[in-house]
Amino acid sequence: MYPVSDVFLQAVQMKTRHYYWTGKITTTDGAVYEFGPGDIVKGSGYISAQCGGSSEIELGTVYAAEFGISLFSSIDRYTLKDAKVELYYHLELADGSYETVPMGIFEVSEANRKVRTLELKGYDYMLRFERNFNGFETIGTPYDFIALCCKACKVEMAQTKEQIEAMTNGTQALSIYTENDIETYRDCLYYVGQVLSGFFVINREGKLELRKYGMSPVQTYEAKHRFSSSFSDFITRYTAVNSTNRRTEIAEYYALETDDALTMNLGVNPLLQFGLEETREMLCRNILNDIAQIRYVPFESDTIGNPALDLGDVLTFSGGQADASQLAAITSMEIKIGGKETLKCVGKNPLLAQSKSKNDKNIAGLMNSIEQGKIGIHTFTNASVIDVAETDKKIISIQFATSEANHVQFFGQVMINVASKAVTKTGEATGSITIPALAVSAASGASESGGTDSGSSDSADTGTGDISGSTDTAGSGTGDTSGSTDAGGTDTTAESSSTSETVVQVTLPVTIETDGQAEGVITYEFNDTKLTTPVPVETWHSGKHILSLYYPIENVIANYTNTFNVYLRMTGGTGRIEVGDVIASISGQSMAAKEAWDGKIAIDEKIQPFRLTAAIRPIAFTEAMEKEVKWVVNYYWSDTITGRQKVGAFGQIIETGGTA
Repeated sequence: MYPVSDVFLQAVQMKTRHYYWTGKITTTDGAVYEFGPGDIVKGSGYISAQCGGSSEIELGTVYAAEFGISLFSSIDRYTLKDAKVELYYHLELADGSYETVPMGIFEVSEANRKVRTLELKGYDYMLRFERNFNGFETIGTPYDFIALCCKACKVEMAQTKEQIEAMTNGTQALSIYTENDIETYRDCLYYVGQVLSGFFVINREGKLELRKYGMSPVQTYEAKHRFSSSFSDFITRYTAVNSTNRRTEIAEYYALETDDALTMNLGVNPLLQFGLEETREMLCRNILNDIAQIRYVPFESDTIGNPALDLGDVLTFSGGQADASQLAAITSMEIKIGGKETLKCVGKNPLLAQSKSKNDKNIAGLMNSIEQGKIGIHTFTNASVIDVAETDKKIISIQFATSEANHVQFFGQVMINVASKAVTKTGEATGSITIPALAVSAASGASESGGTDSGSSDSADTGTGDISGSTDTAGSGTGDTSGSTDAGGTDTTAESSSTSETVVQVTLPVTIETDGQAEGVITYEFNDTKLTTPVPVETWHSGKHILSLYYPIENVIANYTNTFNVYLRMTGGTGRIEVGDVIASISGQSMAAKEAWDGKIAIDEKIQPFRLTAAIRPIAFTEAMEKEVKWVVNYYWSDTITGRQKVGAFGQIIETGGTA
């Protein structure tokens, strides 16, 4: 249920209610048109949604919600293709205020013009996932697959990685190989939803959300809240699941200790095909434990409506023919704008279930052997982010087999965001500096015509010289004057200036910091053997780059599982490959659909860092491994464990762990 206030829940169940609907249209060009209750043709609007089939509860469903409405509007219908429509419900509360509930975001698929009205019809963002999946081969957790689909189809996720991992099978590693029944991203979500034992919807904010069936009721509908209702006389329960195995082409059946109810048929789920038999059983039994809690009474009822209800919400009914002790979940709903709300819960009667459902092999859609000589292709994309640094990082891994000995070709394209390390460069800068002209002044003092006198001169004396005293009125001369000049004396000042510029050659040290170049080294590996040639090398500055790869694989053995890996390491910087930015394929003639297994088990073990301390405390380390070999090509197998590895100095192990 959409989170609303308690006052809203009280007001929505009153005999009389005051409410109205509004909406907003946003075209692909950015034009916005808002409409209110007066613009809506009475009785024309509706919203319908479902999460199950017409007769029984299903897992993994990816149904799109639909809306329709007629407006008194003059908007040009040709501008409304793929326009976004937002609808809102406003309910008056006891204090006279209104509480608003968003009713969803839709995209217009049809816009029809009548004389006075405009008819709109559309669906939510679930239809965006109706794009070709391309049969990519990939490995990842359920969250990785959901994130891959959302990124490719431009839809936001409503839940975080932690929330998905907390669900049933949320942390399990899943695999998709090329030969599968997945045609669209919507199909991929369907199979992921099965593994998580839930169903997908587009919520009111336009985000993809995974919901699960529960047992906690959110509202009780009394007889006065229902215009009509019909309830079944049985309870839908599940006590078993079956899933068809591609390799054996039989349905594997898993049941509770007391198996007396319905069987949930998971069909041929590509995510449940590979791995050990114990792993498949664990995944299926986890799903069974989830759906075993379902105990719903199928019903159909026309109610006064509560726009806050969502698909999957559990209800109770009282009064009339209803049994207040039983539960029912909403599997489909239709809201009339300004009218009734129809709710429905589907389910089968366990007593009438056909016995063949427990042995339904669901062979339809199983893969067939590819004809010899036909060109086949195995593809791969990454379902999680890959960070590349100085150590080899596996960025591509493809397993394939051929029905006859031949050769195949590998092609790959990787988009990588490079962050190269900054480089400091030093050098010398040589150039010339021009010094502008400087003015130089020289002053000549007053001198007597007769000579130089150190004291006072009378009228008869004439000369030149420095005069430190006073000059008589009759005297005349030139020179520097440090005293006072008499009224009869003459003082002459001479000025000289230089007008030429001076040019000086200089050399200065210079230090600059610039973007460096990161070097990426690619290594190919075929069947656990590193290929020494070729070793492609790329150099990149910071930014996004495309890495194109090619390798011809010759002398491929028939009916043998081959593994081709690509590793990348970088020096002088780091790189990041986002989800879906790796696209690779191996193609050739007679690519087999049923891949052989050579009995090889690859195990990755991660040991947490440990610290060296002065304390010495030996800790025993025991590891047990179980191995199963199915002979296909290899005719011998051996394994040698040499014992504990010695570590220099003294080590205290903090934590160890491993994944297989």
